[in-house]
Amino acid sequence: QLQASGGGLVKTGGSVKLSCAVRGMIWDDYVIGWFRQAPGKQREGISCMGVDSWNTEYYISDKERFIIARDDAKMTVYLHVNSLKPEDTAVYYCAGLIRCTSNSAEARKWGRGTLVTVSS
Repeated sequence: QLQASGGGLVKTGGSVKLSCAVRGMIWDDYVIGWFRQAPGKQREGISCMGVDSWNTEYYISDKERFIIARDDAKMTVYLHVNSLKPEDTAVYYCAGLIRCTSNSAEARKWGRGTLVTVSS
């Protein structure tokens, strides 16, 4: 399935590298998207990368702080988040999708999520 990791407590201005390992699924059957859900808020789409790395989309407003990447040999998709702000505090999820979209309702598979807490 999908195994998200890499979260933790980070100071404002710091960076985090989140990983989404794909296990027990056919790597090319899905595109992988990253979402997050802050306390009291709806889940929002951050980014998505298709089977072809050129098919990359960002949905978040300040997308310049986010970088999605994939390692086919490790069957892992990464999300780098830079210049972290307290409002980035959320549970970050990866999801398996049929197509790149920011709509979490279209996710076919979800990872368990990893918590990122940004201290001020």
